[in-house]
Amino acid sequence: MSQLAFAFPKPLSRMVARLPALPPSFAFTTVLNLALGSIIRREDLQLLQGKRIEIRVLDIGLHLHFTVTPKGFSPVRCGAAPDLAFSATARDFYLLATRKEDPDTLFFSRRLIVEGDTELGLVAKNTLDSIELPRLAAAMLAPSTVLAQIKARLLSSRSRNE
Repeated sequence: MSQLAFAFPKPLSRMVARLPALPPSFAFTTVLNLALGSIIRREDLQLLQGKRIEIRVLDIGLHLHFTVTPKGFSPVRCGAAPDLAFSATARDFYLLATRKEDPDTLFFSRRLIVEGDTELGLVAKNTLDSIELPRLAAAMLAPSTVLAQIKARLLSSRSRNE
């Protein structure tokens, strides 16, 4: 099946839409911190600190809620209106993440919807545009590799706090 023809099954989308938002938001921010922690300079994110950001994956029914703190990305409970929200399909977010599609192209073709503070949206876009993302090897995304990295971070954080 080609990537263009792929669509999430409706029953799966309905099930994901009913799940609590905090666990996926926690997983998402953990991956962001692992993947981007050494790439994005903390000072580049200062204007986003304390702002509520939501990512809506429309075809899956997934909503990710997080904020930026001095230590990185952190999940937040949904409830209050986000300061900035991005909405698109999973495929379009994948195309953005792999840089196969430009955010401006998706925005002007109405495949990427940005709501809230437009200045924050531009800060987020410019920050992401300014970084050089390394090529990700599939092995880096293997669950065992990701879990090992999370475990190492948790252990090093615990030893610093003791």
